[in-house]
Parts: sequence; C-alpha cells; structure tokens
Amino acid sequence: MVGALLMNHQFVPIISFSSSHPMASAFPLTSNLIWVVSSRSKFTSTRVFPRKWGGKRVGFLPNRQFGVFCQAQTEELQIRRCSPFLESSLLSDNGTLVSDEWKAVPDIWRTSAEKYGNYVAVTDPYHDPPSALTYKQLEQEILDFSEGLRVIGIKPDEKLALFADNSCRWLVADQGIMATGAINVVRGSRSSVEELLHIYNHSESVGLAVDSPELFDRISEAFRSKANMRFVILLWGDKSSLPGGGLKGIPIFNYKDIISLGQESRKAISNSNDVKKYYAYEAINSEDIATLVYTSGTTGNPKGVMLTHRNLLHQIRNLWDIVPCEAGDRFLSMLPPWHAYERAAEYFTFTNGVEQVYTTVRNLKEDLRQYQPEYVISVPLVYETLYSGIQKQISTSSAARKLIALTFLRASMAYMEFKRIYEGLCLTRSREQPSHLVSLLDWLWARIVAGLLWPLHALANKLVYGKIHSAIRISKAGISGGGSLPSHVDKFFEAISMKVQNGYGLTESSPVVCARLPTCNITVFAVHFRLYRYFLFCLPSTSIIFSSAWSGISYDNITDVNFLKVLGSIGHPIGHTEFKIIDSESGEVLPPGEKGIVKVRGPQVMKGYFKNPEATKQVLDEDGWLDTGDIGWIAPHHSRGRSRRCGGVIVLEGRAKDTIVLSTGENVEPVELEEAALRSNVIQQIVVIGQDQRRLGALIVPNKDEALRLAKELSIVDGNATELSKDNLITLLYEELRKWTSECSFQIGPILIVDEPFTIDSGLMTPTMKIRRDKVVSLYEEQIDNLYK
Repeated sequence: MVGALLMNHQFVPIISFSSSHPMASAFPLTSNLIWVVSSRSKFTSTRVFPRKWGGKRVGFLPNRQFGVFCQAQTEELQIRRCSPFLESSLLSDNGTLVSDEWKAVPDIWRTSAEKYGNYVAVTDPYHDPPSALTYKQLEQEILDFSEGLRVIGIKPDEKLALFADNSCRWLVADQGIMATGAINVVRGSRSSVEELLHIYNHSESVGLAVDSPELFDRISEAFRSKANMRFVILLWGDKSSLPGGGLKGIPIFNYKDIISLGQESRKAISNSNDVKKYYAYEAINSEDIATLVYTSGTTGNPKGVMLTHRNLLHQIRNLWDIVPCEAGDRFLSMLPPWHAYERAAEYFTFTNGVEQVYTTVRNLKEDLRQYQPEYVISVPLVYETLYSGIQKQISTSSAARKLIALTFLRASMAYMEFKRIYEGLCLTRSREQPSHLVSLLDWLWARIVAGLLWPLHALANKLVYGKIHSAIRISKAGISGGGSLPSHVDKFFEAISMKVQNGYGLTESSPVVCARLPTCNITVFAVHFRLYRYFLFCLPSTSIIFSSAWSGISYDNITDVNFLKVLGSIGHPIGHTEFKIIDSESGEVLPPGEKGIVKVRGPQVMKGYFKNPEATKQVLDEDGWLDTGDIGWIAPHHSRGRSRRCGGVIVLEGRAKDTIVLSTGENVEPVELEEAALRSNVIQQIVVIGQDQRRLGALIVPNKDEALRLAKELSIVDGNATELSKDNLITLLYEELRKWTSECSFQIGPILIVDEPFTIDSGLMTPTMKIRRDKVVSLYEEQIDNLYK
C-alpha cells in the first residue's frame, strides 16, 4: 500500500514494501523521498523526480519493490557529489574531464580493484555471517552502499555517525559515506553512552550507523530523547532482535537493505538516460572534510578533529617506506578502526593488494598461528603482552631451560648493544663529536666484542628464538604506534631478531608524522669492508667513493639503505613532513640535541577542531605548525663515532602536560619511571604521582599471581600459601621498584595498591588503552592525600 499524507501543506510520502522485501513495513520517509508512478508519464516504468523539501534539494531513485504517490511534483536538477576516479563515469556523463589521479580517499578502490581484482581483500571470521571479499567485490560493495545512502537521503557535507567496531562492514560503511561527499563521525562501541551522545550532537549528525542490536539497545533510550535522527542503519544483526521494535517514527535499515537499495538504484541509473538527466554530479575536492575523529581525550571532552581527503591521501602515498608490503601479504587487524593509526594503515595497505584479517585481543594468539601474517599493526600494549607471555613461559620452565634461555638473552642483548656502537646507532644529545682516534678505538673494541658474542647469538636464534618466532608467526614486522613502546620491550624483540617498528603521530596529523624505517640486509662486501670504509670515513673528506670494483657505491648511500633503526627513537620524518623543537617559554627554535616542545608541519595536518576555533588556535599557528604537546629533541648530526648514523631522528620524552612538578621545583617525566617499573612481571599497571609534593609516589595494580609465585621463590611465604598479605605484597613491590627503576633520575616513595585494574569500561583508560591520569588521580584523591600525610 502506498500513499502520501498532507501535513502542514506539504506532502509526506508513505512507503509500503512488497511482502517479499526485507524491509516489509510501512513508515514515513522523513528524508522526503518522492516516488512517482504514472501511466500517463512519458516514462514506461517507475520514475523518480527531484523536489525541494523544506528548502533543500533531495534525491529520489527507483526501486521496483516500492513506490510513493504524490499529487504534485516539481522536476529540477539534483546536485550530487562523488569520488572523481571511483565513479568517473558519472562525471564524464556530465562532460567533466576526469583524471586518474586520486582526489578523494574512495578513489583508491577503483585502482585496487583493477590491479588486484581477484585477490582476497578482507577476511572477517568472527561476525555472523563470516565474510570474505575480493578487491572487486569490495569495490562493488562500497559503490552499492554509497548509492544506498543517497537513496535514503544523505546529502554532501552532511554528517553521519558511525559507531561501530572493526569489521569489513565498518570499512564499507566508512568508504560508502565518504564516496557520497558526506562526512562520517566515527567512534567505537565501548565508549560510554554520554560520550557517544555528546559526539553525535556536537557533530550535528543527521543519522546513525550502529554496530549491533546490543549497542543500539544500550544507547537508544538516551538518543531517543536527546538526539535528532532521520534514520538508523544496523551494520550487523537483525532488526527483529531490537527491543521494542527500535525507535518509534524513525526508519531502521539493516546493512543488506542499504546494499539492496544501492544495487537497484545503480542499475536504474546505468540503464536509463531519462533518469540520469535529473542528476548533476560534481567531484569531491581534496580539501573537503572526509571525517570527524573525536580525540580519545585523556583530559576533558573529546574534540572533533577535521581530517580532509588530502590529509588521508598523504598517509596512503607515504607509508610504504615504513611498511613495504606486497600483494598477497596478510595483515592482522585488531585496533579500533576509527582510531587514526589503524585507519590510515588500512587505507594504505589496501592500495597494495594485501589481505586484511579481522581479529580481536581474545583471538590474537590463535589467529597468529592460523593466518601467519606478514604484519601486525597494533599499539604498544599488544607487544608488551607478547613480551610478558614469553617472559612468563621462560620463568615457569625447568631450571636448566630457564638458565639456557636467560643466558642466551643476556648474550644477545649485549651483542646488540655492541653492534649498535660499531654501526653508529647510539643516541646522544651532545653535539660534540669524539676525536678520530677515540672513534676508531671505540669502533674496533665494539666490533671485536660483538664478533665474540655473535656465535652465541646465532646459536640462540636457532635453539630458542626460532621457537618464539614459530609461536608468534609474524614473518615480516610488527608495527607499533598510538603510544610509547617501552625501551625494554623494544630491546627484547631486537635481541630475539623480531622486527618491531616504532612510529609516532597524532589524530590531528592523520596520524603518522615519523617512523623507524625497516632495516635492510647488509650486503656481504659491506660487512667485509667495514673496517676499510671506516678508515676512509675518518679521513677529512667524507665524500670518498670506492673505486674500480666498488665504483658507484658511496658511503652515504650505503648509510641510507642499511642503518635506519635507531633504538630509543621514533625515526625520521616521513615524506613532506617538517619537525622543529621550540622552547616552551620563549617560543624560539632550539638546535639539535636541545629538549623542548615538538612541532610538526605537513600535508597530513588537520584542518582544525570542529566548532572550536579557540582550541584550534592553541595548537595550530598561521604557518601550519601543529603543537604536538610532546617533549622531545632531534638527534645532532655526527660525522664519526657511535652516533654517526643517528642524525635527524626524533626522540620523545613524554607529554608536556604529564610533567610532574615537585614542591622542590624539580620537573619529573613520569613515563620514564612507569616504563621501567612495568618491566617487572609483578606490576600490571602503574601511575606515578607527586604533583606539588616533596617526593614521588605511585598507584600500582599488582599482578597477584606473579607476586605470589615470586614470593614463594624468594621464600617470603610458604610453598603452600594461596595469597599474599598486604604487608608482604607492599614489601615485594618496593623491592621490584628498586630493582627496575634504580637507574632512573628519580625514585618512587610511597605506593598505593589498587585492586581493580584501570579499564576502558571503568572510564580510566581511553579506547586506545592509554591511562587517563587525571581521572585516576581524581578517583583516588582521598587515598592519595592520606598517602602523603
């Protein structure tokens, strides 16, 4: 049954679907779709006419299974926006010249479909139904979803909230929204209802795409009364499982509904010139906003970062230097897809023909074995978890196995330390260079000791580390970002010959601004003639080229390809990106080696914060420099010595706002202490405190199982004990802190034991698993006060 209601002198269409249609129920389309069927029309089948509704243009597309009758219509041109290369045929129909250059993010799908059409693009084994799509299928799915959104009334520049977790349908929805010229507003399902509501309303979203019926159920009551929604799209699950039938008066579509609407509309447009003439297509501009990403917000309400297509395309074009993936490589994806780091990595990898497998933290161990990925892109916590698991396995082994493993690890750690010395990869802030003689003796000593340790390291690779690699199954590299990778974890994976690359960025920079590049294999002649090269390098001229057989190979270009991993750094800036370090008080640019506030500039830097010009001005100056809020320094350039290949790398030392100022006037960066303390298996989480106090303290979440095991090993308790007393636990924690933080500049005094871990659900961690210091301190304010009394 089809009809139209006259309301306030306007026709509101009512749609009735055939009984076989998956959306078989009648509801008003508040987006004002007007469908006309007329036997007197010059068209021979159902046709759609554009019309102004409430002063705005809207679009109407045909669908064979429903129609809407209205007593009046006004034919006028509807302006649509599309991704210029992805849907170039639509622009060429209008006489627009189309380039094959990417101007919008969705343009990548046409290129990838043409190059890797039958390669598997995504594997999603844990949703119902499990999914696998080739590149050609994924391109068509995105086009169908995009057209389906146009059918239900989404217009260019409108915002559509996408509150969902990582899945192939998230990717289709994300790209489908972008391809219409609309702006997606992204967040994950684990955020609080209050946060999701704030993001929805602040962003001025007009509709909601939601992950599952469970999430919809959790937020529906608040959204019903406090949010204005034209429609809801359910990515996974069935509408019939929604409590109370959903939201009264608001259309609810499932994923297949949108795909079906898009397929039929695309078919009608391609088959009928009569339909085409009612649409004018314009290309999405690279400077158009592609997405609003609300920051995790370790303090205050999250801010809406406006990222343009140009911002994201910069990442797609420049990340290959960090991750030189190839067609057919397999990636495990486990981070929230709305997180800028995961998102940029996904877009980039899909331009290279990789297969992305969706997994979760719970399934990671099994999926590493089953899928044997070339790469895993994740946050430091995942690598810390892998490290802790390996350490636990070693500590629970027999005495002989434990002794062998620890001996090999110590030998490999030492080998790597000396290797860094002779390769010139030791960081220093000093701009003063050692003499030629000291450099040579240092190099010779490190080379000799490393040579003596190498057989042990090689044997360890064969007997011990090979088994670890077989268990982890990451064949090329783990990519760490979204936080600081603890140095002990970094050194451990280097020692066992597993490549973990560390990068750095912010949501405001799309996000990657610098990263450690993969270290290439050193050619045989380069190894054999290192000493000869060193003598040449120590001569006054540093531009000597090897002659005869070595013609064309310069010292400089060997440096460029071989020595790129500087432990403790976050690497060099990526393409078209500038860094500078400024003094926090004077604003003057500091020379290399001097510590200050890190600023970056490049094509990836955001347009600004949505509806927040004051916050934008605070972090983004007129010249395009973004204040990262991080403290760091740039390694000085040396022409000789153990730091000769570190010049220009970026080193971070913490957040400026995390700095603790003691009552003595001393400034303390808590990250150094926290990273050192977390090397203990007994300490699960730690937050260093002490603002305006005479000494530092800490809130510690202990790993009670590990604490009990260690206490038995140290004979603090009997072997039959099942738990530790609080006094024994505190004693053990002090011993662990002394052991692991002894080399830090400051020491921790009083400690407070926290029984409940800091979690995302409790609001004490961000969705990217960073501890919200201010909220932790606020929650335990009274206990902290008592700690210092």
